[in-house]
Amino acid sequence: MSVGRRGVTTAASDELLASFPGEMFVGGKWVESSDGSRFEVCDPSDGEAIASVPNSTVIDGLAAGDAAAEAAGPWAATPPRERAELLRNTFELMRQQEDALAELIVRENGKARPDAVGEVRYAAEFFRWFAEEAVRTHGQMVRAPSGDKRILVEHHPIGVSLLVTPWNFPAAMATRKLAPALAAGCTTVLKPAGETPLTALAIGALMAKAGIPPGVVNVITTERNAEVVDALLHHRSVRKLSFTGSTQVGRLLLRAAADRIVSCSMELGGNAPFVVFSDADLDDAVEGAMVAKMRNGGEACTAANRFYVERPVAAEFTERLARAMAGLRVGPGLEAGVELGPLVSKKQRDKVSALVADVRSRGATVVVGGNVVDGPGYFFEPTVIGDVPADAELLADEIFGPVAPVMPFDDEDEVVAAANDTEYGLVSYVYTGNLERGLRVAGRLDAGMVAVNRGLVSDPAAPFGGTKQSGLGREGAHHGLLEFLEPKYIAVDW
Repeated sequence: MSVGRRGVTTAASDELLASFPGEMFVGGKWVESSDGSRFEVCDPSDGEAIASVPNSTVIDGLAAGDAAAEAAGPWAATPPRERAELLRNTFELMRQQEDALAELIVRENGKARPDAVGEVRYAAEFFRWFAEEAVRTHGQMVRAPSGDKRILVEHHPIGVSLLVTPWNFPAAMATRKLAPALAAGCTTVLKPAGETPLTALAIGALMAKAGIPPGVVNVITTERNAEVVDALLHHRSVRKLSFTGSTQVGRLLLRAAADRIVSCSMELGGNAPFVVFSDADLDDAVEGAMVAKMRNGGEACTAANRFYVERPVAAEFTERLARAMAGLRVGPGLEAGVELGPLVSKKQRDKVSALVADVRSRGATVVVGGNVVDGPGYFFEPTVIGDVPADAELLADEIFGPVAPVMPFDDEDEVVAAANDTEYGLVSYVYTGNLERGLRVAGRLDAGMVAVNRGLVSDPAAPFGGTKQSGLGREGAHHGLLEFLEPKYIAVDW
């Protein structure tokens, strides 16, 4: 592992930030918070403030809900083709601003630039995909079995949608919700994470430039998360909540949403197993492990959290993975050649450090890494751990950092039981040279998504979501559009 040094220019993102005020975007206007308060956005590579944004109050949140409600009727009535063209315009603008958006993501989130560029491209694809899906809200007409009527089914926009997004993918988590909501004919209030609000504001500005009418997309920034979100869930016009974040917070939001029976889509925590059978191509398996574990520095709900390797190849796989992890260059994400940036905050780094300290105290072997990196910023070494006891906390908790625990297994039944022994069921990974076994094991794993012989599962054209306490509903694919539509049945006699 080598550590980079700070010394980069930020001209592209500075220009992007200068293109819109450091305010919230409500009803097509840039506004301050009602009480004038603001909070700072900091660079995780050194802890220094790079900007400040309004700290919205409940009054501001409700005003955003009102703006979305006022725009709801006209937007729902806009022909699907027109909505599609505006989404396509946004896709084009995001691709034109790829470098600036990626740089901005690095500055407020900390991820390495290659990861940020990949995120911007992935995020933009949701606008292109749902531009195509906007014209495919197909209905149905059938004759009733009794023969007394026709059953006509249409799909209508569910209504004003509250979108709450996390800090780990500040562009992609926003567009994965905004694009289907707008394609379906819904207006929105987007509340990004307090750690990474700048990317969301930039996307809001680009959507306005693309021609999205005022009030259709509203972006509010706040550190008063609980109060503002709760108030919006009780707004008379809000009919949908789409949330990505922790299972713990998801439970609280579901309880709050129950008061007004608000429809909820929840993309929650993960604890992904990465299973390697002895007949797997180990070069491919290690390459896939690096993608599944180290994309976004491990700060992803899809990150491989537990590595189960069949005993005959466990030692070799562990050695190869450790070598690959040790070769990563760590440093500020904008520096050339950096592959792993800082964690998003001191709180997150301390959590990862505590998990490693706990498993080390239980007799596990730290094969490589395992330490906080000295100096400014919230860096943690790429880490591989062996001899992990089954009751270790980091096997039960979502690590959200560059730490890979490896455990050997002896047979298929054993590893399937271990992989499924969690309250989460978002994604699983399987590597094997036997496709029949790969598909069989994929069918036995209790997860909403399974990647066989690959380390990346996400795709805008695929339904993203989990089982058990990893969430409700799906994002992406046609399924993502349906989350923002309600079927209306009309009984017709002629």
